[in-house]
This record gives sequence, C-alpha cells and structure tokens, in this order.
Amino acid sequence: MNLPSRLSFVAGLLLALGGFFAAQPAWAESAPVAPPPKLGLPLACLPGETCWLVNHVDHDPGPGVRDYGCRKRSYNGHTGVDFALRDYSKMDDGVAVVAAAAGTVLRLRDGMLDGDVSLVGRAAVAGRNCGNSVIVGHDGGWETAYCHLRRNSLVVRRGQKVAKGDKLGLVGSSGLSQFPHVHLALRHKGRVIDPFVGLSRRATCGPGEQPLWDARTWPQVRDSGTALYDAGFAPVKVNAVGLRRGFYRESQLSPKSAALVFWVDAFWVEPGDRLQLTITRPDGRVLVEEAKTINKTQARHMQFAGKRRTVDWRPGVYRGEAVLTRRIRAQRAGGNAAGGETAAERAVKAAIAEALKDPDAEPRKPGVFERVRREPRPDAGIRTFHILREVEIK
Repeated sequence: MNLPSRLSFVAGLLLALGGFFAAQPAWAESAPVAPPPKLGLPLACLPGETCWLVNHVDHDPGPGVRDYGCRKRSYNGHTGVDFALRDYSKMDDGVAVVAAAAGTVLRLRDGMLDGDVSLVGRAAVAGRNCGNSVIVGHDGGWETAYCHLRRNSLVVRRGQKVAKGDKLGLVGSSGLSQFPHVHLALRHKGRVIDPFVGLSRRATCGPGEQPLWDARTWPQVRDSGTALYDAGFAPVKVNAVGLRRGFYRESQLSPKSAALVFWVDAFWVEPGDRLQLTITRPDGRVLVEEAKTINKTQARHMQFAGKRRTVDWRPGVYRGEAVLTRRIRAQRAGGNAAGGETAAERAVKAAIAEALKDPDAEPRKPGVFERVRREPRPDAGIRTFHILREVEIK
C-alpha cells in the first residue's frame, strides 16, 4: 500500500471511530460521582442531655486505638459512631432510631434479644454483631448502617424509601452490645468513612476539611466525649450494673434509711482528672466530701460517696454535687499535631466569656452543666464538668 493509500485508510478509520463513539448512549459516558450524604442524628434525642456520643471510628490499622482526634475514644476495630442512652430504663421507654439521610432500605435484620453481650459471650452473636439492624442505601454507592436496634421494633421494609428523620425502629442493645445505643456506620462502596473526617483531610489528627454532618448536627457532636451523664441517691451501697439498669435514683428517702449514698456515672475520664463528690445537708453544711484522682483513661467510670446512719437523718432536701476538674493545656507553635487548633483551645474560646461572668457560682437547680475557666498562664485552663441532684428525706 503506497503512502496516499495509507493516509486515506487512516482517515477513514478515524472517521468511522468518531461516528461509533458519537452514536454511544449517554449512559456510556463517565457518570459524575454523587456527593456524600450530609448526616443528621441517627436517633431522636438531645446530645449531651438525653443521649451521648461515646465511641468513634478507630483509625489505627493495628491493635492500637486512635479516633479522628488522635485520642482513644473508641475501641479496636470499631467502624462507626455510637450514640448511647442513659440506661436500660430509657431503652424500655422507647427512643426512635431515625434515618440520618434520605435513601432506600436495602437490608434488615430483626428478632435478636437485647442485653449485655459480656454476660453471654461474643460467640453467641458471631456473624450477627450488628444485631437488629437497618441498612439504607444512598446515591453513588453510599450506605448508612444502624445497628443494635431493639427486638421487634423495626418499622420499615426492604425497598422502602425513607426521608431524613424517618423512624426506622427503636434504640436497643442487640448483637455485640453492652449497653443501649445505636451504632451508625457510613460506607462508600464498602469502605468505612468517618463522618468526622469525610473524604479527605490534610492533617493526621482532627476533623477533615468537610465533615459529613449537616449544619444543624455538627455543632451538637463536634465536642463530644467526656460527660457526667447520670447521678442519683440511694439508701445502700451501689454498683454499676444496677445503676445502669435504672436503679438507685431515689427522689425520697426515709429518716431511718441505713445510709445516704450519692453516686455519679461518667463517660471518658482521663488520667489526672479529679472527681469530687459532695453531699450537703438541708442547712447548707457539708455532710460528705470525697475526691479521687483518675489514673487511667476509662470509657465509663462510676464513683460514689456516702455515710451510714448513726441517728435518724434530719428531714429536708439534701444535695449531691459531682465536679470533674481537668487541666487543659494548649500546644504551642501551631496547636495540635495537625497544625490546627486543639480541642482544648476551642473549648476555652467558646466558653471563656460566659465562664468569667461568675466562675464560682453555684447552680440553682438540679442538672448538668460545664464550665471552662482561663488560668493566668495563656497556655492553660481548667475545664470542669458538674452534675447536681437532690433527694428529700421525710
């Protein structure tokens, strides 16, 4: 074939190929990647008041534990975020699990018992760690999983379309669970995505450039972690199992009660934290005051203080207050390892104006509150967590 013939052949081939590609249907073109869903809360609650975010995604590929902020608020291999209820009595009351984003129900499981898996062993739920669960699909290969729902509480069916906030079932403690909570997992084409990080981040520690919580939810969850979440009075020595089942929260006691015990339960205490419990008499005098310095990180920590009866208790309202004090230090020269602002710095900046108004004021009513106070040194502060309860003796 001479040169003109070769050129003519190539030109014809290119023309034919051009016509072939032009004739392809639109679906043959590269489809745009669907944006990730922006997530709302996966349950109907008020974070910090009626529910608490207690575990994050584990980013450590080995046997260690590291959450998105390079802390240890997770456990080895954890693939989602856990929102806990106060105790089993609140689970029994019924708290809705809701869709964190609109989508279509892909898979379901129901019928598993609720309880504490540590009492029966992990083998009892092998292959069914998620317990009673709902998997919702979203555009572009995204999925959200809702695990540990209450037995026989699911109200959706496979193939059903759900809007953001639609009820899926109730919070439970089924599968690989030790307390009532919902585990929310976000996946993209099978890969676990931490909603606090999103698709990318420049730093090793801290949230990503675009976390995947929606604008309303992000402020509610961004500073989750330590909390004095429950407290109460009892006439006897308490134990963690009982109080987490909803016991030991008397509103009235007899003057002949064998003891007066005040207790507190906390999420995520850290080494060096100082937890002080005080019981005050009706006349304002201190009856009991005990403090303990925490020596290790604990996901949950229960502490109590009290006194045995020697004579009948004086009638009136007794107050119990727990105060956890933490010294916070901002890292110099750029903040955290990511080169950004530390969580401690953010907490101080957010609360310092309010805290300085009256840093020593006592709460007027029972409840939970938190305070951050700046110390004279610019790189340090004190963060305190309070909870106050009352009991009437009559």
